[in-house]
Amino acid sequence: MTALRHTGACHCGAVKFEVTTPLLPATRCDCSLCRRKGALMSPPLARADLHILSGEDDLTLYQFNTRVARHYFCKHCGIYPFHQTRTNPALWRVNLGCLDGVDIYSLPVDVAHGAALSVVQS
Repeated sequence: MTALRHTGACHCGAVKFEVTTPLLPATRCDCSLCRRKGALMSPPLARADLHILSGEDDLTLYQFNTRVARHYFCKHCGIYPFHQTRTNPALWRVNLGCLDGVDIYSLPVDVAHGAALSVVQS
């Protein structure tokens, strides 16, 4: 699938961003955090393809287990817009549900077995 430029935001609109990414393969992860947040993630992308337009100071960082992955959330509404990956910290993924005009319920979904990467039992 072709990478297109998309705009996106958290629920309250404090964090706004642009990203160049294809929508497929869309992925859900089965790790303890992703199971709970339920986000549909984009394919991995370079940090240069993600531009925070506003609200960088409105983001809060959450890390767990090995503390390699960096999960960002809006500190006002709690929505997860993007994260830096654990398997390759040079790559990022965005929450496809935050992208304007994208119907995430129409996309086929792959499941990543992130639970297998845990070094600490969750």
